[in-house]
Amino acid sequence: MRDESDEALMLRYRDGDAAAFALLYERHKGPLYRYLARLLAGQAAVDELFQDVWLRLVQARDRYQPTAVFRTYLFSIAHNRAMDHFRRLRHPAGGDTADELADDALADQRQLPVSELLHNQRCLQRLLQLLQTLPVAQRDTFLLREEAGLGLQEIADLQACGVEAVKSRLRYALHKLRAGLREFIP
Repeated sequence: MRDESDEALMLRYRDGDAAAFALLYERHKGPLYRYLARLLAGQAAVDELFQDVWLRLVQARDRYQPTAVFRTYLFSIAHNRAMDHFRRLRHPAGGDTADELADDALADQRQLPVSELLHNQRCLQRLLQLLQTLPVAQRDTFLLREEAGLGLQEIADLQACGVEAVKSRLRYALHKLRAGLREFIP
């Protein structure tokens, strides 16, 4: 079952196999959570939307058809829920503090030398701070590409825009992030 595609697992879940859902959850919980954490403001909002995305997936299982890559399907639910959240707030939102996200991301790097750990932590904190300064559309596009691993066309379909708009958003986001990280690049 571990070698099965996500689409096959979702079809098995649709047909009542709860173990297939558990495997889908294990495969996608990390990238989905990171996407939401870096896009939204506040731990409560992230946790709420994270649970809501999985709940919506469960509710939609009877209607699921493998017309797109499962990852695209899952992240389209997350993207739509996040955009609904922003509409309710009526202004762009930040994310968790850079310190909290950096601590989570570096938790597995305990074996590195202290100097390298400190450099990595400062670089990651700066990156997370820079992400929060990006306009929501650029941040969303960047995270869908980097965290979700979606292709340009998938992002364009999800955001209801053209591929050129996606490329432009990515280009602007990368330019801003690189400019802000110059001190960390050898």
